Amino acid sequence: MKNSEEANQRFDHWGFTSKALLGVAAFCLVALSSVATASADDSSRAPIAVTESGIVIGSTTDGVNEFLGIPYAAPPVGDLRWRPPKHYGRFPGFVLQATQFGSECTQAGGGSENCLFLNVFTPGDKDKSDHPWHDRERRPLPVMFWIHGGGLIDGSSTPYNPEQLVKKGVIVVTINYRLGYLGFFAQSAIDAEGHLSGNYGLMDQQFALQWVRRNIAGFGGDPDRVTIFGESAGGQSVYAQLASPLASGMFRGAIAESGSYAEFQDYFSNVVTLAVGETTGTTSVPSGAAIADSVGCTGQTASCLRAVPAATMIAQQPFPLYPFVDGTLLTQTIGASFASGQFNRVPVISGTNHDEYRLFVALDFDLVGKPILTSAEYDTASSALWGPLLGPPVLAVYPFASFPTGGQALGTSGTDGVFSCPARIADQSLAKFVTTYTYEFNDENAPPSQSEFGGLLTFPLGAYHSAEVPYLFTTGNIFGVPEVLSPQQVQLSDAMVSYWTQFAKTRDPNSSGEPHWTPYSASTDEFQSFIPPTPVVESNFNTGHLCSAFWDTF
Repeated sequence: MKNSEEANQRFDHWGFTSKALLGVAAFCLVALSSVATASADDSSRAPIAVTESGIVIGSTTDGVNEFLGIPYAAPPVGDLRWRPPKHYGRFPGFVLQATQFGSECTQAGGGSENCLFLNVFTPGDKDKSDHPWHDRERRPLPVMFWIHGGGLIDGSSTPYNPEQLVKKGVIVVTINYRLGYLGFFAQSAIDAEGHLSGNYGLMDQQFALQWVRRNIAGFGGDPDRVTIFGESAGGQSVYAQLASPLASGMFRGAIAESGSYAEFQDYFSNVVTLAVGETTGTTSVPSGAAIADSVGCTGQTASCLRAVPAATMIAQQPFPLYPFVDGTLLTQTIGASFASGQFNRVPVISGTNHDEYRLFVALDFDLVGKPILTSAEYDTASSALWGPLLGPPVLAVYPFASFPTGGQALGTSGTDGVFSCPARIADQSLAKFVTTYTYEFNDENAPPSQSEFGGLLTFPLGAYHSAEVPYLFTTGNIFGVPEVLSPQQVQLSDAMVSYWTQFAKTRDPNSSGEPHWTPYSASTDEFQSFIPPTPVVESNFNTGHLCSAFWDTF
């Protein structure tokens, strides 16, 4: 371990030796390019880039250069479990064949603790003899940094093919970060070790952003034009990075998709301090002490916890998890940070989907054979979601009889109270200090259709949580169903891709080719409605989701 730490210390100091090594790498890159040119025609030459760890050799698919599975930090295994990320060091042989995704982080069903990999996607060169890292006259490209969702307990960078975005003239970086109790864990013995604690997954995201800042020029990217974006837990992570003092200067724009749960309202209190996380936990997440007991570490020692198999460690974790207010990476809750203006002040795109919570109703009820068919079943499900204090008034405002199905009734209250109205609170706070563009994804026929679930669904999914993702990325399939967009949906997808990439380029989503998107103002309370085929201005978000009339009163 001592030798490893000394190597990392040497690696941290980019002096003469490291610059010399990069010079050698550049020489090797030219040599490799020459060899490739001599042995194959230009159309088959693999893209090559130089990083601080060595040379990466990628591949080209459909006109996009892909550099996959690049380690951005040392594997957080053994004694590095529950420690801030460390530098990776050098590639073996100083060369990495970057043609396969790295392992996803440990989660139900698989993964590995050796998972801190990222992927870089760049536009392919029309002229293969002219690589962006050789062209001194070409302006470096803006960078979009994607943080995947999954409740902070699952997911990875692998499913997200950013071809549509890249072909608009940006570089996209997608990352893995530590998940579950291996990524978000407050426990007294570990927290007493004197290092940054609790939010290891957020630390990984910041470490990957630092890697981008140091290395993206080697791929033709501009380290001063980085936009972070993410969906669900990735959107929550974007909000967290906006609030984190440690992320200052790491990005110049942020896009949060459906990340507004649990931070911006008073009726949830799932984001707690490390001390509370260690000893008390929340209504949904056990304390660190209880978690240690559950895996056999009743002595509460760090050595015991680090010896627990990764699969055992995450076996009983709930969905979702939340970040902690640790005092350094997050000095206050995200909501308090936005309200006070004490956050990284960059332009923001922030939005939700019209029927967010229907996805969770489908997963928790219909798709496991327990659809909500009666008023009694609905009352039970609603009370379980909202608890004894909030449950009765929610049932009064969202009665079973007012909806076609119990699934739609629960989906509506869940959407309004968990996502839409909290997001509007965040928007109003952000807009006081930075230019904020707000949207609602409103494609009620987003794929897959109700019929494609073989009769298991008793209600249409509508514009469900994550429904907008295939309009930005090529994901291949949705819930195992082939991804197919209609011509009108393709037109909406083109508009969204244009908005996202234009924002990355200029910090303003507007261009001559799409409907104008006006920054949010609390006085007008207008959102951009993403509805096929063409986005329109929406003025009824507040009344449609009962924000001022109901949810904001708690």
